Amino acid sequence: MSGFAAVDVIRVKRDGGVLSDSQIDWVVDAYTRGVVADEQMSALAMAILLNGMTAPEIARWTAAMIASGERLDLSSVARPTVDKHSTGGVGDKITLPLTPLVAACGAAVPQLSGRGLGHTGGTLDKLESIPGWRAALSNQEFIAQLSDTGAVICAAGSGLAPADRKLYALRDVTGTVEAIPLIASSIMSKKIAEGTGALVLDVKVGSGAFMKSVDDARELARTMVELGGAHGVRTVALLTDMSTPLGLTIGNGVEVTESVEVLAGGGPADVVELTLALAREMLDAAGLTDADPAAALRDGRAMDVWRSMIRAQGGDPDAPMPQAPEVEVVRADADGYVAGVDAYAMGVAAWRLGAGRARKEDPVSVPAGVVLHKRPGDPVRAGEPLYELRAERAETIPAALAEAASAVTIAARPPAATPLVIERVE
Repeated sequence: MSGFAAVDVIRVKRDGGVLSDSQIDWVVDAYTRGVVADEQMSALAMAILLNGMTAPEIARWTAAMIASGERLDLSSVARPTVDKHSTGGVGDKITLPLTPLVAACGAAVPQLSGRGLGHTGGTLDKLESIPGWRAALSNQEFIAQLSDTGAVICAAGSGLAPADRKLYALRDVTGTVEAIPLIASSIMSKKIAEGTGALVLDVKVGSGAFMKSVDDARELARTMVELGGAHGVRTVALLTDMSTPLGLTIGNGVEVTESVEVLAGGGPADVVELTLALAREMLDAAGLTDADPAAALRDGRAMDVWRSMIRAQGGDPDAPMPQAPEVEVVRADADGYVAGVDAYAMGVAAWRLGAGRARKEDPVSVPAGVVLHKRPGDPVRAGEPLYELRAERAETIPAALAEAASAVTIAARPPAATPLVIERVE
C-alpha cells in the first residue's frame, strides 16, 4: 500500500469527504508502523470527531485496526466465551465483580481491559492496586487461565490491534475521545480480535459518560452492535445511567474494596443491580440461560473465582489496600435530601487527587479517590458528611475540593427515582 500522503487523507476528512477503503487501510497501517506521525493522526482524529464517518467507513476502519495485528483463537476453550465492555464511567468497577461472577455460572470471560481515560477510571489501574497482580499475560497464559479459571482480566497483548493501542493513548491527550467512530472502532477491534463468541456492551449515558445524551449513546450502541454482527460476534448493548457515580467509591484501591464487598454478598445496591443485569445478558448471549448469577453471588462461588483469578495473575487477594494519609471530609451545610451527585465533577475531583492521569505516561495513585457518604435520595442533616477526598499528597486536595464543590445538590424533597438500565439495543 503506497501512493498516499497523510496530509491528503487528513484534507479529505477535514473537508467533510468520505475516505476510500484504500485510504483507510493505508493510514491505519502507516500509523501503526510509525510512517504517519502522531501529530498527523491527531489532526485526522479531530477531523473525524468534527465531521463523522459513514457506516462503511467505520466498518473498514475497524477491519483495518483488527488487521494491524493478530486475532486470537479461543476454540480450545471448552466453555462458551462471552465478554463485556463498558464505554467508561465514574465509579464503574463493574468488570471486577462481573467477570468472576459470569465465570462461576459456567462461561469463560476473556476480559481485555484498558487504562483510565480522562476523568474515567481504568480497570487495569484498579486491579494493579492489588500487590503482585500483573496485567500483562502472554497469549498462552491468557488461554490457559481462561480454560482453567474461566476468568481473565488483563491488558491486550502487544500483537492485538496495535493500531488501537497507539490511537487510544493519542485520543486521550488530544480531546478526541468522544468521537463515536473512534470509540466504536477502538472497542470493537479489540473485542473482535480477542476472539470472544459473544459480547455485551454497557454504554454509559449522562454527565459522567462520554455520551451525554441518550441519542448519542444509542447511535454508539447501534454502531457497535452492527460491527459485532458483521464480524460474527453476537453483540447486545445496554444503555445505562452515568449521571451519578456508580456505588460509593471513585478511584483505584477504594473501588477494588467495594468490588470485593459485592462479591461477598454486600455492596451498594446500584453496583449489585448493574452487575446482575449485565451477568444475565452475558449468560443469555453465551447460551447459558438456566444459570442464576444472584445465587452465585450469595453462595460464594463468584468470590472463589475472584480469588483464583487474582492469584493466577500473581496477586494476593488477602492483601490490605494502602490507605491515603490525607483525608478531607466535606459536610452538608443544610438539612434536606441529596438531589444529585454529579458524576463528571466527582470523576474530575478523583483525577485531581491522583486517581487518574493527565498524560498517557503519568502514574496513578492507588489510595487516592473520592468516597461518597450520601447518594441521591438519601436524607441528610447539616453537618453530616457528604463525601471525603483521599490523597497521598495534601497539595492535590484544594483543586479537587474546587471541582467537587457544586457536585452534590441538596433539596427539600427527594428526587424522582430514575432507572439504572435505560434501554437495550440488539
